[in-house]
Amino acid sequence: MRFYRLRRREFITLVGGTVIAWPLAARAQQPAMPVIGVLLVQSRESLADSLAAFHQGLNEIGYIEGKNVSVDYRSADGRYDRLPGLAAELVNRQVTVILAGANAAALAAKSATTTIPIVFAIGADPVKLGLVVSLNRPGGNITGVTFFANQLEAKRLGLLHELVPRASEVAVLVNPGQPAAEAQSGEIMEAARTLGLRVHILNARSEGDLDFVFSTIVQMRIGALVVAADPFFSSRREQLVALAARHAIPAIYEWRDFPTSGGLASYGTSLTDAFRQAGLYAGRILNGAKPADLPAVQTIKFEFVINLKTAKALGIDVPPMLSARADEVIE
Repeated sequence: MRFYRLRRREFITLVGGTVIAWPLAARAQQPAMPVIGVLLVQSRESLADSLAAFHQGLNEIGYIEGKNVSVDYRSADGRYDRLPGLAAELVNRQVTVILAGANAAALAAKSATTTIPIVFAIGADPVKLGLVVSLNRPGGNITGVTFFANQLEAKRLGLLHELVPRASEVAVLVNPGQPAAEAQSGEIMEAARTLGLRVHILNARSEGDLDFVFSTIVQMRIGALVVAADPFFSSRREQLVALAARHAIPAIYEWRDFPTSGGLASYGTSLTDAFRQAGLYAGRILNGAKPADLPAVQTIKFEFVINLKTAKALGIDVPPMLSARADEVIE
């Protein structure tokens, strides 16, 4: 048997090389951190509470951003035409799951991929939009949560009529670029006939359009305004509330963020509840669940909010019975 004597320098080089190689090999064997691609119509800032709720849902499943999951946010900032390109970017990055935070975002994501799982959080019927085959059996690579935003226009008109009964003519602000725009207009026209109101559908898809709409309302002496559910309008919340205050126009909106920012009233489902559920679904998919096996769910938590300070500034006496029905009264 032969024995070989290693010089000290050779031994150190060998050991050093081995020490360096071990962590490199260990890193190579570690699985890549999954990435959730978040596709939004509006800005992250305007959805801060909802996105926090989404992360809460993820955390309940055991996923924490930066620790064991990465999140890539893409926002169209109110421009629907940007969504297909943003969806394609997420697909090209090969994200693990896509969260689509609006009707148009969900449709863009669905068109971009048939393999990457998609979880939507939308305000319309996902079956009518063609996103899923049925609520109980979504089919394909997509499932999620619907929060009834677009099916509540008639309810908002009715509440506004109770707040401002003297207003016989009401304007309705609709974004024609919204996939559910036609359905929104039809729903509110039918409700207006039942209430004996005359309704004017006014379209806006840009900031400049909003100024023109309010000028039109003033010129036509329209008594009140319903702002239809739309991510673009949500992203321009401060501008809409300021315009309504400047022109003394009573208005009702979809989310509680509007009256907390100074708007008169809002009626809609809880966005935070919906996005938390979407976070739970995204976490379950990261754990191996298939979208086709997760039924699309409907949130049932509704919020009616009145800002009494704004009502007083507009000269509106809110009926006590109506205040009692509100889930939140801002004084």
